[in-house]
Amino acid sequence: MPKDALIQAFHALEAFKWNDQEGFRLASGKTSPYYVDCRIVLAHPYSRHLVAQLAFDLLKTQEFQLIGGLEIGAIPLATSISDFAFSANPKQEWRTFVVRKQPKDHGLGKLIEGTFEQGEKAVVVDDVLTTGGSLLKATDAARNQGLQVSHAFVIVDRSETDRHDHLTQHGLDLFSLLTLDDLKRTVPSSP
Repeated sequence: MPKDALIQAFHALEAFKWNDQEGFRLASGKTSPYYVDCRIVLAHPYSRHLVAQLAFDLLKTQEFQLIGGLEIGAIPLATSISDFAFSANPKQEWRTFVVRKQPKDHGLGKLIEGTFEQGEKAVVVDDVLTTGGSLLKATDAARNQGLQVSHAFVIVDRSETDRHDHLTQHGLDLFSLLTLDDLKRTVPSSP
């Protein structure tokens, strides 16, 4: 099954780390005994293909025209899903967009790169959900440009506290491929 193969890829590529003693400092500033590095997974064609296939299966019934998120982590994720969807049968033509962390200070000074029209529907993506900050920042930027965003997608949902409620309060339904429990169930007993 593709989901099991993706879990195995996280372990084989050492993209999931578990250290109860020292832990890992996360982008949110918190310390966790678990570290998930989806950049490693997305750097390999096989595991990137698994992510795209599983994401497409989750998202194909949703109506949207665009998929994207914050630079740089969302770029390979959105692109691989978009490419997979375009080669699927029946194909979906989901264009991609990127939300810059800061507007360009030259040229057109854009905050969002991509081709879109106001009123189009978009799905925001991120590799890992911890606090939801990246998803919300991308959602706010997309909505400010006139896009309709009601769905978010992540590869790994860390399932910490009330993140889903937080996203729901901002009008986002979350799709995820894996949770920490999925990754922990096959981890060796000691790091």
